Amino acid sequence: MQTLTVIIPCYNEEAVVDAAYERVRAVLDLMERDCGLRGALLFVNDGSSDGTAQMLNARAKKDERVQVVHLSRNFGHQAALSAGISFCHSDYAVVMDADLQDPPEVIPEMWRLMQEHEVDVVYGVRRERKGDSWFKRTTAKVFYRVLNGMSDFHIPVDTGDFRLMKREVLDAFRQLPEHNKYIRGLISWMGFTQMPYEYNRQARVAGETKYSLGGMVSLALNAMQYFSNKPLRLAMSLGYIAVLLAVLLGLWVFLGKLLGLTHPETGWSSIIVVLTFFAGVQLICLGMLSNYVATIFDEVKRRPEYIVARTINIDEQKNKDSDRQRSTTAATDPEAGAYPGQ
Repeated sequence: MQTLTVIIPCYNEEAVVDAAYERVRAVLDLMERDCGLRGALLFVNDGSSDGTAQMLNARAKKDERVQVVHLSRNFGHQAALSAGISFCHSDYAVVMDADLQDPPEVIPEMWRLMQEHEVDVVYGVRRERKGDSWFKRTTAKVFYRVLNGMSDFHIPVDTGDFRLMKREVLDAFRQLPEHNKYIRGLISWMGFTQMPYEYNRQARVAGETKYSLGGMVSLALNAMQYFSNKPLRLAMSLGYIAVLLAVLLGLWVFLGKLLGLTHPETGWSSIIVVLTFFAGVQLICLGMLSNYVATIFDEVKRRPEYIVARTINIDEQKNKDSDRQRSTTAATDPEAGAYPGQ
């Protein structure tokens, strides 16, 4: 019998863990009966400080289908997803959040689309975003379109991490050695055959979102930097434009004074404005370059993307075999790095 694992990262989600378990378990029971898939739930506790860990442990003790990976501290949403994919060894996997904004009840339909069209990935496209503010909906739309304009390849718009993937995609993802991953972009970058599935995103069942404005901005910057060097080229273009404007301004002042058309000694305010503008351009360009340098610095340190404190109901032998396979790939392929998560 083929297997399906639903990967759910959790950070301080005690208000929704039980509801997520019940609804996902009901879907897995349905798919085992109708599709012949044996299901499992893989929760990744991303260093929660509330009662999430205890609730997950209790569920895993009662239900062997519940697998739990406890990270040693909070490493972030994308790192928790990477940990879940690393520990997942089923034939198919679904990635979703614990807040149930992505309804698990649509997973059977995504499965049917995958089988009918023989694709490797079915990714969710948000037709509606219930519960999100106008600001969040607007900034999300702008971000996805700007990211596509900056990226060297197409990244589907209005999508999240909610998707169904085959084992081949999971194995390919494990070979990616970089940190600070933007997973939905990486899945698109890897290729394979992919198709969208439109659905209505729901409001959170309970609790509050763990993505602050700063967190969303950080995720957006990581996405920009990891999938394009166009921000650097844009910074260079701004530099050329600034130099051109400075030359034109100098000519205007010089010729104006020579011909008696201008009186530059009285234009202190305009000079201050121009200097402030060019200083701002330089700081923006320097900031872009600094972000790229900081990203390089994080990569060369080769620290693990996350650290696992302990696991429950996880087949350790499969993980050892997977580690051995990745090490062999890294040794035979000079361009492949060992997966940093172990």
